[in-house]
Amino acid sequence: MSDTQERNADLKALIRTIPDFPKPGIQFRDITTLLLDPTGWATAIERMVAAVSGPVDLVAGIEARGFLFAAALAAPLKAGVLLIRKDGKLPGATIAEDYALEYGTDRIAIHADAFAPGARVLLVDDLIATGGTARAAVRLLAKAGAVVTQAQFLVDLPDLGGAGALRADGIDATALIDFPGH
Repeated sequence: MSDTQERNADLKALIRTIPDFPKPGIQFRDITTLLLDPTGWATAIERMVAAVSGPVDLVAGIEARGFLFAAALAAPLKAGVLLIRKDGKLPGATIAEDYALEYGTDRIAIHADAFAPGARVLLVDDLIATGGTARAAVRLLAKAGAVVTQAQFLVDLPDLGGAGALRADGIDATALIDFPGH
């Protein structure tokens, strides 16, 4: 067990695993139990804030649980909150990015005028698995002129390779908790 994992064993214990959801063979990591624990939630946010390197202008959260993390991290970082939404959910002009799903594609978007070029953006979400959505978010932010060098997650499923793929793309991807398997 890594030092990070040992330090965060208290948080890992607050996340329940639901076997065979949403389909047989999947071990669903349910963070709602951590969210319901005021001390655990506050501790998770404090530790994620402490792991940020350098100043950030915006914290970008991926719909929908990522919004919780973005808002909670932005306040102590004195940063704004940027919502990355499914396409068609934002009013006004948007910039979008397609990405592959297991069966088909999806599309995420941000407001075209959300920030000035050169904005330093921290990407956050609750969990990273294969990394498809997170990598699309990084591409979308870069296309809009952001500087994205780091991404944070509460949970990483390292066997699915998403955080590693982000690192291969030059993003410092970190998580407080790892769960082996799917």
